[in-house]
Amino acid sequence: MNMAQTGMDTVGIGRRRFLELGVLGGGASLLAWPALVRAAGNVDALLLSCMDYRLVTATGNYMTKRGLKGKYDHVILAGASLGAITDKFPDWNKTFWQHLDVAIDLHQVHQAIILDHRDCGAYKVILGEDCCKDPKKERAVHAEKLKELRKQINEKHPKLGVELLLMSLNGKVEPIK
Repeated sequence: MNMAQTGMDTVGIGRRRFLELGVLGGGASLLAWPALVRAAGNVDALLLSCMDYRLVTATGNYMTKRGLKGKYDHVILAGASLGAITDKFPDWNKTFWQHLDVAIDLHQVHQAIILDHRDCGAYKVILGEDCCKDPKKERAVHAEKLKELRKQINEKHPKLGVELLLMSLNGKVEPIK
């Protein structure tokens, strides 16, 4: 009897069960998969950044300069830290936490890098235009949201390191303490 006749694939999961898991949707179903199906290997971190097209290249360059090219999982949400904690879009919160849990489970990430950026449209949409007009106020608002997300991550995953960063439109990155 061959694999087609048994309905089993190369790792011993029936096709029907495989499809059922896939239909469950997104990362949550990955947690139910047997260890043989899970991705192998470790990566250093999970990066959360904004979807802003203006900073895609700068973000990749920054991670490469840090020696992390090919060594991180990347989650992209509008507003980055704000997207992960805002009440305005609760599904985004859920998405972030599911991705973080999957990254920990599949790749044993030991650090979350949260990269916000200046002149963020999502911050303006969610918090209003006034949040970011003054550079000092803008930095303070980002710092507040970044620190709130770090607090929540630390509560759920106390062993996970969390790094907070703010990128300017020119690609310069400053740490938020």
